[in-house]
Amino acid sequence: MISADPTIHRQVVAVAREVLREDPAASLSSITQRAGVSRATFYRHFGSREALLNAIQLEPPTPARERILAAAAELLADGGLHAFSMEQLATQAGTSRATVYRLFPSKAALFGELVRVYSPFEAVTRLMADRAADPPQVVVREMVRTIASVGAERIGIMRSVLLEATSVSEDAVRGVQPFMPTVLAALAGYLAAQMPERIRPMHPLLAVQAVLGPIAFHLLTRQLAERVVGFTMPIDEAADQLAATILEGLAA
Repeated sequence: MISADPTIHRQVVAVAREVLREDPAASLSSITQRAGVSRATFYRHFGSREALLNAIQLEPPTPARERILAAAAELLADGGLHAFSMEQLATQAGTSRATVYRLFPSKAALFGELVRVYSPFEAVTRLMADRAADPPQVVVREMVRTIASVGAERIGIMRSVLLEATSVSEDAVRGVQPFMPTVLAALAGYLAAQMPERIRPMHPLLAVQAVLGPIAFHLLTRQLAERVVGFTMPIDEAADQLAATILEGLAA
């Protein structure tokens, strides 16, 4: 039976796998209790113990780190970092509280990893390293395309991450502190090096915002535009048009 709620389905399968590894004869009650779901919820999602066992065989175990990050992304979208506890995160991820703290000793560390994994910053950093000698006409266009391709697939978590980051909560600030200055320095350094021959003189941080702002706003409002005004332009075409506009605005 296919679950109407993939989060609960994943959670029960992950917990059942751990429980049955410890005790192959474990009762259904022990599984549902540890998973934090009622027997009624279990039967609605699986129908029988046999169906659960089949699900365990069909679905390869997901590493705890991935399960925790996926669960954290869902909880973050529901109400932000402050709205859930690490114990709730462990339950939703189908793992122990000790495992959560072993991998992510604080919410700041958890948020930093969410940003690193789900945002396009790593891809942009690699691009800057590979294309640092190229002109803005190449680098900016590729950067916008990269952000568009990554962001379009992950817009839900990106929206949640951006909202949390712009709240300037202590956990968000401490979470991005280890790597965000490096990313911004790489972008700002490249753009500053292009001034004034290729890019008009401005504060490097403003230049970064001029590049990232339009594509970020497009991604955040794209679904709304599709529903309200019937916007249907493919994401790669939209990225190219935005890149052209950004380059025109930056031109010396």
